Amino acid sequence: QVQLVESGGGLVQPGGSLRLSCAASGSIFSIYAMGWYRQAPGKERELVATITANGRTNYADSGKGRFTISRDNAKNTVYLQMNSLKPEDTAVYYCNADIGGLDYRSDYWGQGTRVTVSS
Repeated sequence: QVQLVESGGGLVQPGGSLRLSCAASGSIFSIYAMGWYRQAPGKERELVATITANGRTNYADSGKGRFTISRDNAKNTVYLQMNSLKPEDTAVYYCNADIGGLDYRSDYWGQGTRVTVSS
């Protein structure tokens, strides 16, 4: 069984920074793309950033220049460094990973970590 566990959310003032982490564990053979998504109250879940196994990144326009996604393949962990945070970044942030075992490949989600940007 595979699990994704996020951490690092919290309350931060506008202009502040947070670093989210997401660690994958379980019967993992390979982790392909990993990413972060977010869902604000009353809105649909949206892409924040993704990163491939070899480090190619993609960002939603909302986070370009402020957010940086990275991964540590040895630790099966993906990070999201968020700088210059704005109130509109307030949301629950979810980790996503495309993971394969010896006889399966599937898409997994974490439980979410809440980020609140407010003064």
